[in-house]
Amino acid sequence: MRLRPEQPAPAPLDARGRRLLVWEVVAVFAVSLGLSGLSALVTFVGRLTSGRSLAAQTSTVLGSYAPDRPWLDLAFQLVRIVELLAPVLLVGYLMARGGQSLRTLGVDRSRPGRDVLAGLGLAAAIGGCGIFLYLGSVAVGANTQVQASTLSGAWWTVPVAVLNAAANGVLEEVLVAGYLLHRLAQLGWRWWPALLVSAVLRGSYHLYQGLGGFVGNVAMGLVFGWVYQRWGRAAPLVVAHTAIDVVAFVGYAALVGRVGWLPG
Repeated sequence: MRLRPEQPAPAPLDARGRRLLVWEVVAVFAVSLGLSGLSALVTFVGRLTSGRSLAAQTSTVLGSYAPDRPWLDLAFQLVRIVELLAPVLLVGYLMARGGQSLRTLGVDRSRPGRDVLAGLGLAAAIGGCGIFLYLGSVAVGANTQVQASTLSGAWWTVPVAVLNAAANGVLEEVLVAGYLLHRLAQLGWRWWPALLVSAVLRGSYHLYQGLGGFVGNVAMGLVFGWVYQRWGRAAPLVVAHTAIDVVAFVGYAALVGRVGWLPG
C-alpha cells in the first residue's frame, strides 16, 4: 500500500529507538486494551468450560454498578468513562514526547463535516452487517446473548450511555486504529500484517461475548484499519464507532422486552 501523499515517510530508527518504540507499544496496550483482550480470553475459556452452551449464557456490555443506588451508580459510571479515556491521554503524551500529537493520527477538527458524514456512512454499513452476524452466531450457538445496556431507568441513563459510547469510540479508534498502525508503520511493518494485528487485537477484547463477537470485531477492525491506512484520519472512525454504540446502548434500552430476539 502506498503512503498517502500528505503522509511523510517515517524517519528511520536506530536499534535503540526501535527497542524503545516496541516497548512503548507493549506498555500502552499492557495497561489498556491488550489487558482487556487477555481478560476476555479467560472469560471465554470459562464460558466454554461452564457446561452450558454459549447461546444459553448472557454478556453485558454496559451494566450498572449499584442498581439500587442511582447516585452512586452515576458516580461509578463517570469514573469508568474517565478510566476509558486515560490511555488516550497517555498516548497523546507519548506522541508529544516524540514531537508529534494526536493530530498526527487525524484526531482533530480540521474537517468536521467530512469526518461526520464519512463516520455515519461507515456506521450504517458496519452496524447493519453486525446485527445479522450477531443473530446468526447466536442461532448456531457460537455467541452469548448480548445485553447492550442494563442501566436503570434513572434520568441520567441516556446521557451516560452516549458518553460511554463516545469514550469507547475514542479509546478504541485512537489506540487500535490510529496509534497502533502509526507505530507499526514507524517500525517498518508492511501495511497488511499491521492491519491484521490491529484487527485481531480489536477482536480479542470482544471475545467475552463469544466467537461471533470476536469474528465480527475482527472484520470491523479490517475495515476500520484499512480506512485509517487510506485516509490517515482516526476522527471519522471515532464518529462511526460512537454512532454504532449509541444505537446499540440506547436502542437496546428502548426495544428490550418489545422484540423477541433481544435478551431481557
